[in-house]
Amino acid sequence: MNSSLRWFSGPVRSGKTTALIDHLALESQVTDASNFLVFAVNGDNRQRLMQKIALITPHPTVTSTTPLGFFEDEVVLFWPLITEALQLKAHFPVRLRPETEQALAIQFWNDAVWEQLRQFENLSCERWVRRVLDLLQLAAFSGTPLEEIPDRLQQGFVHDQPKTWEILGQSLIQWRNWCLDNGLLTYGLITELFWRYLLPNPTYRGHLLQRFQGIMADDVDSYPAITRSLFEVWLEAGHPAGFTFNPEGAIRLGLGADPNHLLGLCERCQVISLTPAAYSLGGATAANEAFPMEAGRWSTISSTVIDFLSHASVALPDSIVSLRTSSRAQLLRQTAETIIDAVQSGEVEPRDIAVIGPGLDTIARYTLREILARQGIAVESLQDQRPLNSTAMVRALLTLLTLVYPGLGRLVDQEQIAEMLVVLTTPTSDSDQAELIDPVRAGLLADYCFQAHPEQPRLLPIESFPRWDRLGHQATVAYNRILSWLAQQTVATTVQQPYLTLSPVFILDRAIQHFFSAQVLSFDQLSVLRELIETAQHYWEVDTRLRQTQTRTEPMAVTVGQFIALLRQGTITANPYPVNHQGHQAVMLSTTFQYRMARQVHRWHFWLDAGSALWHGGGAVVLWGAPFFLQSWSGDPLTVDDELVQDQQQLERLMQDLLGRVTERVYLCYSELSVSGQEQAGPLLPLVDAAASPLNYSGIMA
Repeated sequence: MNSSLRWFSGPVRSGKTTALIDHLALESQVTDASNFLVFAVNGDNRQRLMQKIALITPHPTVTSTTPLGFFEDEVVLFWPLITEALQLKAHFPVRLRPETEQALAIQFWNDAVWEQLRQFENLSCERWVRRVLDLLQLAAFSGTPLEEIPDRLQQGFVHDQPKTWEILGQSLIQWRNWCLDNGLLTYGLITELFWRYLLPNPTYRGHLLQRFQGIMADDVDSYPAITRSLFEVWLEAGHPAGFTFNPEGAIRLGLGADPNHLLGLCERCQVISLTPAAYSLGGATAANEAFPMEAGRWSTISSTVIDFLSHASVALPDSIVSLRTSSRAQLLRQTAETIIDAVQSGEVEPRDIAVIGPGLDTIARYTLREILARQGIAVESLQDQRPLNSTAMVRALLTLLTLVYPGLGRLVDQEQIAEMLVVLTTPTSDSDQAELIDPVRAGLLADYCFQAHPEQPRLLPIESFPRWDRLGHQATVAYNRILSWLAQQTVATTVQQPYLTLSPVFILDRAIQHFFSAQVLSFDQLSVLRELIETAQHYWEVDTRLRQTQTRTEPMAVTVGQFIALLRQGTITANPYPVNHQGHQAVMLSTTFQYRMARQVHRWHFWLDAGSALWHGGGAVVLWGAPFFLQSWSGDPLTVDDELVQDQQQLERLMQDLLGRVTERVYLCYSELSVSGQEQAGPLLPLVDAAASPLNYSGIMA
């Protein structure tokens, strides 16, 4: 067995990544490899991995990436090979974001397609579009040609709908061809082009081995199936390679990952098995008297919990505690008060606490944040993706666009105008108090000075309000400042001035600089504004391409209206990463999926809504049709028993993963009634019933 090919296998926090880095350091010194290609499952993990690699002295030369990032870079870099193979037009490719992809797909497919699909399941057009586009990506991840999708659906679903699946398949092929003709690339198309046309190309494979002399990949249990074919390029050439694999991971199973297929790589490598971390509830060692080694395996709290869920007669440890209330509102308050008492008593720091749930909704995030903040305890939501339109600053800027471009009067009303006036004149410092429009004055101005019109809505001079003198000097100056700015932009968009860029991106940028540059904005606000500009830039980059190919011919104002409508639907989200990241001092709120993907570890866990049915299947999200694109799929429809087995396996993996990421205590937070008032009886209810209450808590595990 070639010792330069290593497969590190182990559960959560068993040291797999550290072992991979050590292997990378060793191979970079003993071989002639000058550049290694290093993979991580996502961007956040890639950044952390590179920080650790940078500490190696001397550190090797590496190129870090993610599977999707690598596919995109390679497709763009070797685009001439693809255009030659498919005889495409020589357009430089433009990538579509998922939300833009969905918007264009809705316009592309006609109503006949949706009517046929609704015969299978009566869903909205938007939901069917998302399903169909997800199928394109699932097929690409698994290395399945688009032409085979109808057959897989026909085999996988019990319902006999050959015509439906045929129409679906034809629609996907038409969509793919339209995108390629216009030089537009989605993640699904990028992946298909990579595995189907680029990777088999001998010229490309030669360049690949020449550019990267070794390969290292972390967490391959969350990678798509086609990455195995990619990694085998180096294995077949005998180049150094290293992989880490969690047998109980599979976090992205159902989202395109195929861990069982990737596991086949270990047959070519030297397998090194690693043991769990000693200092976690999921990794209690044999040295712990409460959990002796049995039958040659590490007996852990996680295995005890799994045995308990399987109805075995075992006792739960005292480190698992239950919080029980009647209503969810009471549960959120009691959870917050438990955290407050622990922090104020000095028993635990805020940074050592994580509140986790399979579906952490906005109500829970807001309630916990408000209660804890009143006691001076900071709270941070891990990757809290919020619609851009949920931010008042973004809503104000969108309203501003309706007053600049003609024909958008149906997209604005008095309430939106009033909110815009308040947001754009918020005082930034003591010296700015002279320019202020409060909500009351904003309402009056919207009532008397806003002239609604379907083609050209506008703000009238302040004198249009009969008692404008009662508004005061502050509001008058602030309002006139907005009028002056609008007048300048209206001229710029209606008069041909070659030195001015008339794109809405330019208008948005000027508005941000004019109204917000002097404000002391929070990092969250800066992140949202940055995401808005990036979204607008992307949208008009696509718009420019479609106008070049004469696919889009409507006036600019129509496209602006479509952009505003898209953001107001909430389909585009902001995921801010503030520079003053306070996670080191704050209580963390997170969904189970985000928490696992981010590799977080805390002393205390609060598992919110422990009685929720969302814990079924380990709280995992499974894309429609995903099981039919696994390499191990038998080709037969999934039975109810099959689904129950899969749900149980996912739940067991989740338990092992979460308990491996907590070192001292788990609170099972349970309310008898859900938000909707329904009685809760999820899969964790037996744990809740058997766990000790806080009053009876006898101490943490030594």
